[in-house]
Amino acid sequence: MASVPVLLLHLLLVSLASASHNFGGTATYTYKGKNPDGTYRVEFRTKDTFDGCQNSHYWSCYSGHCGRETTTQTGKIDNSTNSPRYTRQWCETETVSTRALQSDKPFTMSAGTCCWIRTRNYVSSWILMTAIDLGVRSDTKNPNMSPDIAILPFIRVPQNCPRRYDLMAFDPDGDQVRCRYGTHNSRECSGCNRPSGFTLNENSCTLSYYYSTSDTRVYAFEMVVEDFPQRTINLQYSDRSTITKSPLMMRRDKRYLWPATTAPVWQATPNWWSWWRTAPAPTSPTASYWWSWWRTTPAPTSSPASYWWSWWRTTPAPTSSPTPNWCYLSFITCKSSLLVDPPAPSCREGDYLPKLVNPTPANKERIQAEVNNEMQIKVKGQASYSTINDLLMTGPLNIRSSRISGDTFVIKWTPTSNEAGEFHPICFAIEATLGLNVYHSEMRCVLVKVVEDRVQTTVVCTETSMIVTVDKSTFPRLDNNHLRLNDAKNTACRLTSNSTHVIGIVPLNSCGTEIKEDANNLYFYNEITTVDNMKDVVTRKHLLEVQFSCQYPKRQNLTLAFSIHRENVTVLEKGFGTFTYGFEFYTNSQFQIMEDPRSYPLEYDIGSRIYMEIEATTTVNNTELFVESCSAAPYDIPNYVPTYPIIENGCNVDPTVITHPRSHPREFRFSMEAFKFIGLHDQVYISCQVMMCKAGDPNTRCSRGCLNSSNRPAPRWKREAVSQSGRHFISQGPLRLRGSAESGELPVLNLNLVFIAGCVLAALAMISAVVVYKTKMSGLRYQPLPTQDSDTAQ
Repeated sequence: MASVPVLLLHLLLVSLASASHNFGGTATYTYKGKNPDGTYRVEFRTKDTFDGCQNSHYWSCYSGHCGRETTTQTGKIDNSTNSPRYTRQWCETETVSTRALQSDKPFTMSAGTCCWIRTRNYVSSWILMTAIDLGVRSDTKNPNMSPDIAILPFIRVPQNCPRRYDLMAFDPDGDQVRCRYGTHNSRECSGCNRPSGFTLNENSCTLSYYYSTSDTRVYAFEMVVEDFPQRTINLQYSDRSTITKSPLMMRRDKRYLWPATTAPVWQATPNWWSWWRTAPAPTSPTASYWWSWWRTTPAPTSSPASYWWSWWRTTPAPTSSPTPNWCYLSFITCKSSLLVDPPAPSCREGDYLPKLVNPTPANKERIQAEVNNEMQIKVKGQASYSTINDLLMTGPLNIRSSRISGDTFVIKWTPTSNEAGEFHPICFAIEATLGLNVYHSEMRCVLVKVVEDRVQTTVVCTETSMIVTVDKSTFPRLDNNHLRLNDAKNTACRLTSNSTHVIGIVPLNSCGTEIKEDANNLYFYNEITTVDNMKDVVTRKHLLEVQFSCQYPKRQNLTLAFSIHRENVTVLEKGFGTFTYGFEFYTNSQFQIMEDPRSYPLEYDIGSRIYMEIEATTTVNNTELFVESCSAAPYDIPNYVPTYPIIENGCNVDPTVITHPRSHPREFRFSMEAFKFIGLHDQVYISCQVMMCKAGDPNTRCSRGCLNSSNRPAPRWKREAVSQSGRHFISQGPLRLRGSAESGELPVLNLNLVFIAGCVLAALAMISAVVVYKTKMSGLRYQPLPTQDSDTAQ
């Protein structure tokens, strides 16, 4: 077979350039239609991981007619210097190439060379292979598609911490996917030595680690991914030939049986076991008699003879010889490296091993991304005793990630029109360090389906707001009266519309806008979603989600014109109607003279008292106000950290807090001494979480008062109960320490965050609008209402 010398020559040539540097890789393909000259166009995606970003695998034709390469593009996916001790780094790249084929008949591509990085299961050289079959399926009436799998190229696990990895293996045709260790030396694996301490569930593609000793060398994983039809189908080719493919059948004990389909000669690898049980009988009369007798005569009745007779005729072939794979539709090989580190002090997630928390998507969650619109995936981790260091990821070409806070990262990818209709897996994990020790979180993967641009959305970033415009004609079946921003209850956070567009003028500090920052930029996020009834808290018709954001560069000597004194917050709550929160500062403990809104930001000396009053106004009688928590922060945005706690769980945390008598149940008065936290920032806001309850009801949160760690029971009240409202976010400020800023100077944000004032920043801001169709419930966030913005709404 000519493919063998070609492969050997390929191994020799490539080994000169990439010896002892390989971590793994994989490949998959996508049929892209016909070229104008009648040839078949196939896109070939290969991932390569080496100890440098300049290396990549060289693929050649192993069998069949592989056509010619017409285009190719290579780019970096991710890299990290926290690699095995004897390597400088690991770097994963992806190459996307296009091949023109004269035929749609099956062919096989391969890549391989010496050598792998140092392995403890004695894998030296490596080989990658993918079998491509473009026959038209009788079930889908379309050319067959390749299975795919995603796994991080390099994974670490502490010796004493069992872990399970649910690999993202899938097939666009809906076929059954099987993952198994390679068994065919020089075709599926090199040496075929399985890692010890691991098990691989072939049916679910789940890799489980139980125990192994730590070592500076990695385990090399050499896996094969195959797809099988759910029922018997035919594949038809352009030369009018057909081939039948059968499902992969299983016994009751879940072991796989070979299909009844006869193996083509070029694919079968017979051995003495399968030859004896399947070969035709000899032609000589005597030999033919005994051959037929052995294969057809009933088993003996004596127990020992019956046992061995039955065993010989029914037992599957030994594992030393590969199971015939003639029923698969396509197969790909997947290689990766896993390092067993020294024991961790604790295996509990969130201690040393980072724990993935909300808003990180669940493992194997399915996400839709639109062509030419940036898709974003937020990943957040927690670790009490180690420091979160990096996000590791793998995904399609042109994917990228960035850190938006100490423990939160964002993965971004903008699919092109060429990727419409495709599925792309993205896997990620958070890395943390403690001294020389490196810890990985669990690996999670999501499956991204690329769809055509359905909703036409534009975003303009100004100095104080994001102006989002949605073309009505792109979602004709949706009622724009059922669209809302993040803050569903703030009566001013409403979208307006004209005959052609839905328009939202979204303040940067209101309507549920969230803020993140890194060393160079500020990021503001909000979204438009559908809701059943604008009075309801929870929606189950969450059909449209338009996520939009603005990115602003940090500059010096200019300021962002955030509104100064915060106006009242008006809330619409089921069971309570409409009510308004007012938050004001007073000059003394008599609470008679309110600070002039025009005098903000207010200035205080260290140790002087700050007097504050929160009051709720409502037409519903027999209600009371409860302040559950208050804190200080440089931004009055709910998700900002860190904050200075003042009140938590209804308990005074700052030792200088004094609660003053109130004149009616819907009022709360308190004071505290000006504190040094104010001086650490240019200015701070006081923000509180408040709620309304039915007065005198012992089952409400209001009646429980202060709940410290010793008397805090499990919460039993229900959000939908009319005896209490939801929690609402209000704030007031800003405050400064006297002398920290020149009189008459515009308020500035922490870290000298500065912006071009009085003009639209569309040219400076990176604008992204992402549309995702899915069904889920999202939490609500509350923000103060700047009435000056609502006056300008169109």
